[in-house]
Amino acid sequence: MRSPGRPSRSERRDAAVRATLTPFAPGERPWVIMVGAALAAASGVSQLILFLVGVRLRTTGVHASAGQTIAFTVLMLICAVGMWAMRYWAVLGFMALLAILLVFAAGALIKASSLVGVLISLAIVVGGGYLFYKLVRVLSRIQMPKYPGR
Repeated sequence: MRSPGRPSRSERRDAAVRATLTPFAPGERPWVIMVGAALAAASGVSQLILFLVGVRLRTTGVHASAGQTIAFTVLMLICAVGMWAMRYWAVLGFMALLAILLVFAAGALIKASSLVGVLISLAIVVGGGYLFYKLVRVLSRIQMPKYPGR
């Protein structure tokens, strides 16, 4: 049992790891941020282009409306620009959307009825999981905004 006022072993280990993290220099962009921003921009723009040429994607058995497509495109482009600018909120938001995608891709493995379906789901889970893992370290080095009075 640790004595009150003394940090635990895990708290000391966390503090040691935090001490090794250095903020990114101005203009420094790791590869994982560039890949994430490119994926966000590409998914938003491709969804909009597909909608404009008449391809109607189905989600949960219903075709996406114009409003949903535009909202998704705007969200992805805001996310891409924010990630490119190394904004904490943008990286965190992209990671949240990526986590949702990973859960759905893992769930798709249950319903996969062909080898192609299994391979696509596995590629999304493995590739997206690796991207998520790499973004965690980047997120820890991005500086949170400083608010007045704190």
